[in-house]
Amino acid sequence: MKLITAIIKPFKLEEVRASLDVLGITGMTITEVKGFGRQKGHTELYRGAEYVIDFLPKIKVEIAVSVDQLDDVIDVITNCANTGKIGDGKIFVSSLDKVIRIRTGETDQDAI
Repeated sequence: MKLITAIIKPFKLEEVRASLDVLGITGMTITEVKGFGRQKGHTELYRGAEYVIDFLPKIKVEIAVSVDQLDDVIDVITNCANTGKIGDGKIFVSSLDKVIRIRTGETDQDAI
């Protein structure tokens, strides 16, 4: 089992979610986060004063998948979240040692 953590632009969330639903991926956790990478933020003008915005709004999508779904999910996220511009985000893949569904006690693959 793998945990996919994707950091994407907020306006791409619905497209990613809909495409994952087509794959049969219905469970995910979404968190509104802020951050920056090579993008380094930007400046904005407000009432004549210039402000540096270091941390940009992003969405963190976390999805637990089986190993056989991993490549398909990564392809969907990569294709849907890509705008071709700086700041499109990143995908991180981690191993999951154990998953437990609290309500039923199901474990590992059955819990996903």
